[in-house]
Amino acid sequence: MDLKSKIILISGPTASGKSIFAIKLAKKINGEIVNADSMQVYKELKILSARPNPKDYQKIKHHLYGFHDVKKNFSTGDWLKLAVKKIKEIKKRKHIPIFVGGTGLYYKALTEGLVEIPNIPIRFRNKIRSLHKTLGQKKFYKKLLKLDPISKNKINSTDSQRSIRAYEVKKYTKKSLHDWFKDTKSYFKKNEFIKIYIDFPRQELIQRINLRTEKMLKTGAIKEVKKFIKLKVPIDKSVNKAIGIDEIKEYLNNKKELSETKEKISIKTRQYAKRQNTWARGNMMSWLRLQPLEMNKFLKKI
Repeated sequence: MDLKSKIILISGPTASGKSIFAIKLAKKINGEIVNADSMQVYKELKILSARPNPKDYQKIKHHLYGFHDVKKNFSTGDWLKLAVKKIKEIKKRKHIPIFVGGTGLYYKALTEGLVEIPNIPIRFRNKIRSLHKTLGQKKFYKKLLKLDPISKNKINSTDSQRSIRAYEVKKYTKKSLHDWFKDTKSYFKKNEFIKIYIDFPRQELIQRINLRTEKMLKTGAIKEVKKFIKLKVPIDKSVNKAIGIDEIKEYLNNKKELSETKEKISIKTRQYAKRQNTWARGNMMSWLRLQPLEMNKFLKKI
């Protein structure tokens, strides 16, 4: 398999062993690893985000890990700009870029391009939301189809979130949301990517998640959240979605026992892994799926 001109993408549910697989692959093919996980970009979230430990890098260069401030938002567009830059730098060194992470939107942006819709003012957006609330989804959807007929075959009549988004985009930009998507192109050709999805059996994955949660709590997750609380991060920042922050806060406020906290984090992580797999089934159908036993076979073939 000729990989010299390729960009390798490795995805899969959380706790599926993506990082270890990527390091093994990088050692074999002269690769450098680039983060594709939206929580692992934050420097203050090392343990809860399961960021790879520099001790485990095994002399492989890692990029876009733990560099961003939790008080500042970090969008898919921000990541894409940095990712494209890293690809160029890595290729210049005659190395192979290997992206690792479970954030599906990052991969979608990298392989298909990012829709650059102009920012719609919050007042305008709120006005559309109020209209939706007044009319209800059924009448609002009919109104959307009059404004943007293309939406008929693109958006389900019961999908209120997408209906609102399509309406506000067409109303504000005078261009259909679907045309914005159609005009979007990737920086790279489709055949430049090798896309791998680690497909772990559900029960094995649950065991791995439980063990990882236990390890996180033993190796400093509580201390990490204590430091995070002191930073007084505004509630609208995306980092607050990180699994474990709210659960450990409850424990610190004496609202939960440690055993309950551990169980709650494990459950939330399992739910997240399920959402990742569901998203992948709809958006990563063309990806090569590897079961755990197939990962070593793949490495041997290269």
